[in-house]
Amino acid sequence: MLELHGLLDFTDCHWESIDSHPNYCYEGRCPQSGELLRLPRTRMSEDLARGLMQYLAADDAYDREGKMYGILLVEMPSGEQGILKAFSGLLNGCSIVEGWVPPIPGRDRVAFDEARTLTQLEAMKQELIALNQLPQRQEYEALFREFEVQMQVLSERHRNCKQQRDEKRQLLCQTLTAETLAIALEQLNKESRLEKIERRQLKRQRDEILQPLKQLIEAADRRMRALKQQRKELSRELQTQMHAAYTLMNFLGKSRSLSSLMPTNSIPTGTGDCCAPKLLHYAAVNNLKPLAMAEFWWGPPSGDKIQGEFYGACGDRCQPLMGFLLSGLAQNPIVSNINQGLTSGLEAQPLLPTSNNFSCGTGILPVAGGLEAQPLLPTNHHISCGTGILPVAGGLEASPKNHNISCGTGILPVTQMLPIIYEDKWLIAVNKPSGLLSVPGRYMQNQDSVFSRLRNLLQDSFNLTVVHRLDLETSGILLLARDKETSSQLRQQFAQKQVHKVYEAVLSGTVKIDAGTIDLPLWGDPENRPYQQVNWKCGKPSVTRFQVMAREGNCDRVEFLPLTGRTHQLRVHAADVRGLGIPILGDRLYGCRAAANRLHLHARELSFEHPQLGEKLYLKAETPF
Repeated sequence: MLELHGLLDFTDCHWESIDSHPNYCYEGRCPQSGELLRLPRTRMSEDLARGLMQYLAADDAYDREGKMYGILLVEMPSGEQGILKAFSGLLNGCSIVEGWVPPIPGRDRVAFDEARTLTQLEAMKQELIALNQLPQRQEYEALFREFEVQMQVLSERHRNCKQQRDEKRQLLCQTLTAETLAIALEQLNKESRLEKIERRQLKRQRDEILQPLKQLIEAADRRMRALKQQRKELSRELQTQMHAAYTLMNFLGKSRSLSSLMPTNSIPTGTGDCCAPKLLHYAAVNNLKPLAMAEFWWGPPSGDKIQGEFYGACGDRCQPLMGFLLSGLAQNPIVSNINQGLTSGLEAQPLLPTSNNFSCGTGILPVAGGLEAQPLLPTNHHISCGTGILPVAGGLEASPKNHNISCGTGILPVTQMLPIIYEDKWLIAVNKPSGLLSVPGRYMQNQDSVFSRLRNLLQDSFNLTVVHRLDLETSGILLLARDKETSSQLRQQFAQKQVHKVYEAVLSGTVKIDAGTIDLPLWGDPENRPYQQVNWKCGKPSVTRFQVMAREGNCDRVEFLPLTGRTHQLRVHAADVRGLGIPILGDRLYGCRAAANRLHLHARELSFEHPQLGEKLYLKAETPF
């Protein structure tokens, strides 16, 4: 039975045509031709997805677990349009649910092994819970705190006694002589020795009571580590079997196993169970033409996922499959028309001006001359390169406005230059915009970064290194070294806290105090990257000074001085109730719900000693918000 729904099941709106101005595009390169293929997420598909959200909101069963849901707008051979809907993973423990797209075929071939492994994994999970909740852990903590209090009381008493003995010694030395003085001093020394014995006895008593508990806890911890490793290996073995059994089909009618489509030995858990692969595979098998797709999160938030928000293809599980899954869409005239319209549709605010006409094959923009801080790009030249490499006549520009770049390969060109704050033969400082990575990510869609742009633009970029990092959404000063020696010395200055950093932020609310210091240790949960949290046991020391700069209505503008450099340090110290208790405006990951067009955090100032010149270098980038 075809799991296809009518448009009226999801919306009352009447759409005369597919929106040619998508808000996002699922894209990938055809493995055979290298052609860049796109499937849009349009306003129509988002409207249809909101109709599915209303359906989910009406049933509490969908609120129990957070997961991704998706819809795919398709055209049947008859020309009639319909909707497919899917969920990621399992829905309340079930992989097959009536009305929803079924899982990718192949799982049934490993069903027995999967059931057996899942039983083993559940048993391990219960044992891990029991080991983590050992009553001896609480007993140890209570006794340890009790002995700490006793030790503090004893130390304070001994400190007072020592002070009294020191005063008495001075008095005795002034009033007694010879043998009488020696006897009196020996009595004081005896008291000191007795106190040391008393301290050792308390420590011995503490160790005799705590040591058995500590050994039991350490044995439990070793067992937990062994169980986690065993669980990891079992999961990996099961995933390998499932990935080899899973079979995907594309719109050319070709089938491939999941394991053959993913990078060797790096297939993440859950690959193939996401909405997008399930929807596209089902459409290809049933001869349905995809027109638009939308995926969203529903249920309790997890990491950066928020209920009702739309998200693109996940970088590690779905994106590597997109090129294969979308292959054949170029033969679909409806999608082809949409793809042809993307050029104009995605240029509502052109980043490069139209008075120049650049034609290139790769979209790589190297620099023909030197770098300067001010923009020097020409404004009225026609540049055409047979190699597809664009020479730049001058320096790097922040955001040129009137260039038109055309690339024959379909590889997106570097359409936004970088403003240079400082540059010499040893180092470069740029003003990184929000939304640009500091260094390239793992996958194709995450290759654009400050580092990769400069590597393409600079002629002497072989030894270029990024000395430190800024978050994707954070703007401001980013420092790069042009040789290994400079890089090493700058990194050493950062490690030894010799670099002075100043950030500016706008909070999503107001704070009660004007200035202070936040000292909260931070820990990154490996099961929920990149989320950081305060953890007094495992966290690394993290210290931030802050000063309110201005009260701006319902928001405060704050200056941050991080004394340590932990991941997301300022964002957590702002959001956590033990810090400021107010997330930075636009920080969806740490709980900001206010409307904002970006994360309002900017690396405004950086000062350090120039590793080659020996002079103090002070850099500043004006705050853009």
